[in-house]
Amino acid sequence: CALVISTPVSIVSGMAAATRGGILVKGGMFLEQGRLLRCLAFDKTGTLTCGRPRLTDMVPVHADEKRAVLLAASLAARSDHPVSRAVAEGVAAETAALLPVEDVEAVPGQGMRGRMEGARYALGSRRMMAALGLDSPELEKRVTALETQGKTVAVLAGEEGVLALFAVADTLRESSREAVRELKELGVHTVMLTGDNENVARVIASQAGVDEYLAGLLPEDKLHAVERLAARGGRVGMVGDGINDAPALARADIGFAMAGGGTDTAMETADVALMDDDVRKIPRFIRLSRATYAILIQNIALALGVKALFFALTFSGHATMWMAVFADVGTALMVVANGL
Repeated sequence: CALVISTPVSIVSGMAAATRGGILVKGGMFLEQGRLLRCLAFDKTGTLTCGRPRLTDMVPVHADEKRAVLLAASLAARSDHPVSRAVAEGVAAETAALLPVEDVEAVPGQGMRGRMEGARYALGSRRMMAALGLDSPELEKRVTALETQGKTVAVLAGEEGVLALFAVADTLRESSREAVRELKELGVHTVMLTGDNENVARVIASQAGVDEYLAGLLPEDKLHAVERLAARGGRVGMVGDGINDAPALARADIGFAMAGGGTDTAMETADVALMDDDVRKIPRFIRLSRATYAILIQNIALALGVKALFFALTFSGHATMWMAVFADVGTALMVVANGL
């Protein structure tokens, strides 16, 4: 009885302790694997950063400011991406009424497109502008000047060309730097994955203290990045909060979702949910996994050890009925108590 119950009582106790700490684990297997994590990949926006960017700059290019603001706000309001929301909120006070948008299309990892007043407009990254044939040295210079300040730039373009630039900036979570430091102390290699440009990624990675970063990634690129990290050897974890992170969360050995402000898709895909979006709970999860494993080994050793001792006493002729009761029921109670 003691040997059979030693594993489930330890795992269930560990999962209960995790839940009390705001860490929802979807199965004992993931709690057991936590101690084996050797690499952890973080999404940037909404995971390492607060995910609430604020509009910092509006630079008209080939349009007057009021017109650019109206067009950008009308497009951005149709998207739930953090950068689009920042643009929409940042210019909300300057737009009395939004334009109706037809043929709305969200291009993953790039931006939004739609038709307003009979003309096509786009609001997105330089990658989208390049796909539309609107990238130029002048645009690169303007965008780079903002990106080197750690800002993400959304470009508004129409059929006549680039109309305006909107720069937004996100801030690092207060808990991120501490979480990364604790993970390093536990021997876990940290990687930041982001769809943002190289300049912004470099600034945030430096602030967070991660070991390496990969920038300019589309959702499928994050998936491939996790696969490459797994190919290095060891178990790989992924932390994310959005729909774009779901493929990578599913591929990782353990997927961690930011449950407070994350999407339902990320929650459903992940194996572990951080209920208050505190990434410091990940090193706590790893420590709990290691502690649970230690208790599990103790319980197995105790169960087998007492049985071995009783067998020795039996063959030597010193065993009694009360010893047998202790070796069976007593050991089972000890295993349960140790697990709890």
